[in-house]
Parts: sequence; structure tokens; C-alpha cells
Amino acid sequence: MADTPLAATAGLKPGLGWGSLLILGVAQILGAGVYVLIGAAASLYAGPAVTVSFLIAGLACLLVGLCYAELASSVPESGSAYSYCKLTLGVGPAWALGWLLFLEFSVAASLLAVGFSGYLGSLLSDFGIVLPAAISTPAIQWLHHADGASLAVSGHANLVAAAAALGAGGIVALGTSRSSLANSVLVIVKVLVLLSFIVIGASAVEPANWSPFLPANEGGFTYGWEGVARAAALLFFAFLGFETVSTAAAETRNPQRDVPIGILGSLAVCATLYVLAAIVLTGLVPFRELNVPDPIALAVDRIGWPQFATVIKIGALAGLASVLLANAFGHSRVCYAMARDGLLPDLFRKLHPTRNSLWIANLLLAALAAINAALLPIALMADLISFGVSFMFAMVAICLIRIRSTQPERLGRFRVPLGGVWIRGTWFGVVPVCAIVMSFAMTLPVAIDIVQQALGGDLLPVVLLASYAAIGALLYRFYGRERALQRAD
Repeated sequence: MADTPLAATAGLKPGLGWGSLLILGVAQILGAGVYVLIGAAASLYAGPAVTVSFLIAGLACLLVGLCYAELASSVPESGSAYSYCKLTLGVGPAWALGWLLFLEFSVAASLLAVGFSGYLGSLLSDFGIVLPAAISTPAIQWLHHADGASLAVSGHANLVAAAAALGAGGIVALGTSRSSLANSVLVIVKVLVLLSFIVIGASAVEPANWSPFLPANEGGFTYGWEGVARAAALLFFAFLGFETVSTAAAETRNPQRDVPIGILGSLAVCATLYVLAAIVLTGLVPFRELNVPDPIALAVDRIGWPQFATVIKIGALAGLASVLLANAFGHSRVCYAMARDGLLPDLFRKLHPTRNSLWIANLLLAALAAINAALLPIALMADLISFGVSFMFAMVAICLIRIRSTQPERLGRFRVPLGGVWIRGTWFGVVPVCAIVMSFAMTLPVAIDIVQQALGGDLLPVVLLASYAAIGALLYRFYGRERALQRAD
């Protein structure tokens, strides 16, 4: 029997067009990269050459985005990369990929919530309200000193960030139409505000702040081309969003046309804005001072226009809020697909009787993100995401090679450019092969840095990754595998 679209079989309604998907993509992409991570990337690794890091990360994501676009056109189902992997490689690899997706979305929500907390604190301080450190800083902090960096326990908990994560999950739980309307408004606001920052900030830059454009290496991944590569790996996460577009394929009226437009269009818009914002930001503030959770707020304070600074901070909050909503939407759809196949409990696919929302999944996932947001620092969360996402993207490119080689009847309207060659019955496309190479290239600096941290005594990143992998293996072995095989029969 031919595969039936998920929307028709499970209750999710196909009501989204390419415009909605473009907004969803921009909502997800345009947020943490420009409002949060750009500061750490410039200050710790690349200096003003962070613009080059954005271009490298953007190129890698473009290659992967093209693979996503063809797969979404060929397999218009909820679940995105997880569904593609299950179709082409089987249940076991699909679980591994789905588990990486779970890590990506969950930690991304936490990171975004921490950024939201930072901008909210900056905005409130303009009105004389100071958030106590006890409720606005994470329990674990990344401390930088002359000998490098180390993790330390602060005794605090970022409850403001936890509340932001819970709020986003609650809004998405109200239903797709309500969250989509909120997202549209927030996207318009944040794009206009970011454009205002670029235009007005450009008139106040100090060219001396761009010199040296590529600071000399100071050891390890601190500046130099090593730092540019490390920053690109960190900013790889900043372009995520086309992934969320593909999770909505089952709810799209014409997925073979609209999903590729949403993926590639949102990547193009956001890459342009990222590079322009990076040029202005590093021209306004010396790059060594940008290691803060709210770098854009710091920059607009330097312009000396208090009213404009307030507007920018409100726009940053709108931007981060929109990404939180889009992230919550995408995470629940991936869990929906995994629960449908038996790999997660059925409560993750329970629809609200009137709102057509995955309300239980939204609330549970928001609670998990809130815990991480209260405990972990931004730099550590970004590394965890980038490490997992690089492997996930490589597997997506492999899925495209596989489906082209073994299931040509599934091919949709969109095809990746540049062609490929056939070797012993397997199609090797230029785009997916380059996507695999670039994905692992993005992984390498993060992996080396995590190993160096472990050798220096900071074991937390290794422990977190190893624990997460072990939990995933145990869940699959003793819970998901048997249930998935039963439902496949």
C-alpha cells in the first residue's frame, strides 16, 4: 500500500503555505546567532573575522539545506530528518538521528531562553530594575582566566530563563493557529528592529575596532584561522531553522513546492542579516568585550541613544521569543513522529481534542528545556548542540544519497543542483558529498576543544555527551526497539 501523508492519518491538518514556512524558517534561524552567540564567537575565537565564520557556517548549512529541500519534497512527512532516516536506513539509525534531534531542539530552547533572560535583564535595568543574580545566572558558569577557561558552580539558578522556556511551550500548546499568528508578529518586529540596528549602528562604528580584522592566534582556538574555524563550528547552530521548516511538511498544502522555498529562502534572508549585523557589532564594540549573553544590547548602549537602545532590546526579546516558539513547534513534531513509530511514549503524539496541538508534548519538552536553562551556561550548550547537529546533518546527506540510489520513484519536484556520479549502483551527488565533508569539518574544532577541556580537568561536556548517548542506547534497547518492530509489522 502506498504511504499516506501523516496529516491524513493522524489528525495534523495541512494548512500552511510557502509564506508561512518562510516565516517559520526566519523565526527559527534569526535569533540566537545574531542576538546571543555572535558575542561569544567574536570575543573568544574569531574577533572581527567572525563575519568570515558566519560565511563558512552559512555555506555548510546551505549544502545541508539543499539536501533537506530535496528530501522534504520527496518525503513530505512530519519528523524531518528522523523520517528520512527511517525510510532509507532503518529503525536503528533513525532512532540515533531522532535522539540527536531531541538534543538539538531541547538544548536550543534552553540556550534561547538564557539569551532572552539576558536581554530582559538589560531592558529592565534601563528602567532601574535589576534582576538579582540568584535568579538570572546559571548554576554552572564558564569562567575565563589567564590560563584558559573552566567551569564553576555559582550556587544560583537562572529562573528567568526557565520561565521563558516554559512560556514558549505553553503558547505552542494552545494550538498551531495561535502560535503561528504570534510568530508572524514577532518575526516582523525583529526583522525591522535588526535592520534598524544595522542602518543606525553603521553610522556610529569605530573603524579602529576592526583592526586587526583577524587577531593573531593566542594559543589553541583563541583567534587566528583556528579561531575562525572554531567560531564557524559554534555558529553552525545559528543557522538552524530550515530543519524546523521540514518538520512541518505534513501540515503544508503543497510540500513539494513550498518546503524548498521555505528552507532556501529563510537561509538566504538570515545569512545576509547575520553578516551585516556582525560587521556593525564588531565596529561598535571592541571584540574582547562581547562575551555577554546580550551583545546587541551592549552595542546599542555604546551608540548613546537611550530610546533607540530600548527599542533594540525589545526587538531582541521579540526575536528570541519567536525562535523559542518555532523551536517548540519543531521539537514536538519530531517527538510526534518518533512516538508514532513506538520509539517514544504515546503521550508525545496525543493531540488536544479542539486545538490540534501536541499539548502534552509541548509542556513536557518545555519543562526539560527550563531545567537546562536554569543550570547550564550558553557556551557549553552551544557546543553540545553543534556537536550533535554536525553528525545529524551528515546523516541527512547520506539519506539523500540512499534514497536517490534505491528509491528513485519517491523523487519529488525539487532536486539538488550540480548533479553527481554513479559508482557501483550508488549515486554520489556533489552537494550531499560536500555537505558530509563540511558537516564533519564543523565537528572537528568542537571535538578537539572538548577533548582539550577534558584533559585540563573540565569533564562536564564529555560527561554530558556520554551520558546522553548512554541513555539513548538504553532507551532504544529496552523500550523503543521492540515497540517499533511491532508497529512496523
